[in-house]
Amino acid sequence: MNRLEYSEQDGVGLAQLLSSRQVSPEEVLAAALDAIEAINPHINAVVEVWPDEPRALPGLLHGVPMLVKDLGLTTRNRLNELGSRLAQGCVAPDDSELMSRLRRTGLVALGRTTLPELAASTTSENRIDGPTRNPWDLTRSAGGSSGGSAAAVAAGLVPIAHATDGGGSIRVPAASCGLFGLKPSRGRLPMGPAVDEVWAGLAVHGVLTRSVRDTALVLDLVHGPAQGDPFQINPPVDTYTSRLKSEPRGLRIAVQAQALNGQATHPVIEAALTEVVTTLEMLGHQVTFLTADIGLSWEAFVELNARFWSSNTAAWIDAIAATTGRPIDGSTLEPATLALYNLGKGLSATDLLGAMFERNIVSRHMGRFFQDYDLLLTPTLPDLAPFIGTYNAAQETLDGRGWIARVFSHSPFTALANVTGSPAMSVPLAHDPGTDLPIGMQFAAAFGREDLLIELGAQLERAVPWAARRPILEVN
Repeated sequence: MNRLEYSEQDGVGLAQLLSSRQVSPEEVLAAALDAIEAINPHINAVVEVWPDEPRALPGLLHGVPMLVKDLGLTTRNRLNELGSRLAQGCVAPDDSELMSRLRRTGLVALGRTTLPELAASTTSENRIDGPTRNPWDLTRSAGGSSGGSAAAVAAGLVPIAHATDGGGSIRVPAASCGLFGLKPSRGRLPMGPAVDEVWAGLAVHGVLTRSVRDTALVLDLVHGPAQGDPFQINPPVDTYTSRLKSEPRGLRIAVQAQALNGQATHPVIEAALTEVVTTLEMLGHQVTFLTADIGLSWEAFVELNARFWSSNTAAWIDAIAATTGRPIDGSTLEPATLALYNLGKGLSATDLLGAMFERNIVSRHMGRFFQDYDLLLTPTLPDLAPFIGTYNAAQETLDGRGWIARVFSHSPFTALANVTGSPAMSVPLAHDPGTDLPIGMQFAAAFGREDLLIELGAQLERAVPWAARRPILEVN
């Protein structure tokens, strides 16, 4: 199996070739390492390669390569540096629960992927590793915070990569890089055992893939709470994989074209949304244009997120500094991260309780919303992927709230699902004719309804196939 043959397969396709012995695990591993060696210097998605990983465990994905985001999931005796000088050299003593489950699927972790420092951004351009570049256009951002994982999957380094999402960090890079990215419901995948929840429950684990079936199978194999988890979410009635061949009809889909902050959506993305609506109607779904009522003003919504982000980041930074013995200042943290730290340290317990109160308002409003509608469709992003360097420009001039305002102006559609804890997916249903950049569309569902998203995602994959659309990278 050569690099090209390898990169044309999704995870399920590779697993089928492996199980039928058309290729060996050694051939697949060699092709994956060859792809990383040849392509990663151009996109800067992989921080560290692990060619000495143990042999794959038996499982449905036995021998299929994957990559691990350098945050949220720990791998025994491997570096866990979080894209930050503050955490450089930190080594994880054990596999986290999800890492153990991923191993049991048969997946083989081949290394760590890039991210913004401590995941506090939706572009992956940290100052240790440098910018991660979009495989569709190397002058553009791959998104964040799971940007390295997204760029690696889009460029064919691996078919599946671990990701996390605390405000859009699976869906933003999925949209930027032309991938399928599903943020599961809060509690669907385990966060522990070292933590019970991340960012006060805003953040979850997931994967980035090129096909709906890869995501569905991974969810089937790893979902469910671990012992002691604070969230005991109901399991799906059927497997997610069993939903792939469904032909849902008559779904009530609300469509919101403009973000709640009043920001204009790029005309090419509006045009793409119109085409997607036409497709949905052709598939027999009911579409209604509206603006969702979340129960708060946009300013209050951003503020509650700012409190959660900054307070949790500050506690995290204090813990890392206590471990490494390093100072908390500009020598160890980027300006935006330090600004978030200072904001978090200045908040009171009642400030955080106020954010929890307002989160409840939003969740109750959206709970009622999903009694009237099955899904909410928006663009994943209001604009095309930004050029490298523009997102982080002059970040030293911003305080913590100013940085959060910048993050939310870049991705104003995605954080709602993190606040409510409900699932949402970005689907690569369009591209810009002028630049050929991918355009993602976001569908959000009621809490626990990943099954509905998988059903519709697979239906759209059949109606508007995207697998053949791949970035062209000129490498030796």
